[in-house]
Amino acid sequence: MQTNLSEAAKRLARAEEAESILRSCVHCGFCTATCPTYQLLGDELDGPRGRIYLIKQVLEGAPVTTSTQLHLDRCLSCRNCETTCPSGVKYHDLLDIGRAVVEQQVPRPLGQRLLRQALRAVVPRPALFKALSFTGQALRPLLPALLKSKLPAQVAAPGQRPAPRHARRVLLLEGCVQPALSPNTNAAAARLLDRLGISVEPIREAGCCGAVDYHLNAQAQGLQRARRNIDAWWPAIEAGAEAIVQTASGCGAFVRDYAHLLEKDTQYAAKAARVSALSRDLVEVLREEPVEQLGLCAEQRVAFHCPCTLQHALKLSGAVESLLTRLGFTLTAVPDGHLCCGSAGTYSLTQPELSRQLRDNRLDALESGMPSIIVTANIGCQTHLDGAGRTPVRHWIEVVDAALNPEYNQA
Repeated sequence: MQTNLSEAAKRLARAEEAESILRSCVHCGFCTATCPTYQLLGDELDGPRGRIYLIKQVLEGAPVTTSTQLHLDRCLSCRNCETTCPSGVKYHDLLDIGRAVVEQQVPRPLGQRLLRQALRAVVPRPALFKALSFTGQALRPLLPALLKSKLPAQVAAPGQRPAPRHARRVLLLEGCVQPALSPNTNAAAARLLDRLGISVEPIREAGCCGAVDYHLNAQAQGLQRARRNIDAWWPAIEAGAEAIVQTASGCGAFVRDYAHLLEKDTQYAAKAARVSALSRDLVEVLREEPVEQLGLCAEQRVAFHCPCTLQHALKLSGAVESLLTRLGFTLTAVPDGHLCCGSAGTYSLTQPELSRQLRDNRLDALESGMPSIIVTANIGCQTHLDGAGRTPVRHWIEVVDAALNPEYNQA
């Protein structure tokens, strides 16, 4: 795609990257066929190709309007288009650049500003989020339907978490909302890793991965959270930790991107590259281990919802399904498994109508095989799908942990 960046755009820190991405697009339109918002709205500007044109116009100096902002806001950042694209266009990077420029030029209405500030103030702070979630549960009957759907009807107790005892050690990103909404997820992961001879070393100083701030266009703050995590993890990395494990694929996708996002930071570039290289989704660790020896009693019919971050960002499509099959679970067929459920981080709160449509379509597909339970690999997808009050939705590691042979548990 021919480009002619404005003088102002040429001064952007990522100007060369933006121009390179724009030039790699051959406007073939293959991306529109797999774009969830284009499928719902049928508007070219609500598909990747249209949004690329909008960003191109912005970077070439065209006037920026609220309409431009709306079409960029409606993007889920699911990266389905990147999986489809034959030219390897790095759409999500271009979107980040374009959204940041538009954010500076188009003032948001007061309601939007307050919502985004509230999300950034609460979500990345686990203790605050947990306290507010507990309060929300107590006041559940009084909450608006949208907020009520974000709180699980029941929160499973985490159970025992093994103390570190093995020579093999990994770090575990605890996450922001997962400790409150699904505390058993990380505990189940720690128990299963322990049974395989891998200890989870707690790093309390590590916090939010930075994705919430970054994707709400507070990019500098998001990168600062990334730096703090790198500092928190670094002593354990130098001491031989073999991986930084995430049970939420959304966090994993962002940590994997630290190397790219901090590549021009002279103080952190090398460390960020090392952290990204050590980053592993939980399934990447477990699929290399002799999980069959665990002796599971897996008799459930399970539908797996593959989060966009797992299949399109981390390129792990089929990995969890393969592992569950090895463990003896019966997986039901799921039509259109490449499509987004509509959670997309904070999208379900900033774009609730589109998000609900996508959720209901995904649940129809997931339930078509009559599973007893739906499992997924990302806390956002889990709470979003489960909030519909239909088939129960859990993290896949909890279902695996629950299916462990009782005799093995007592051993």
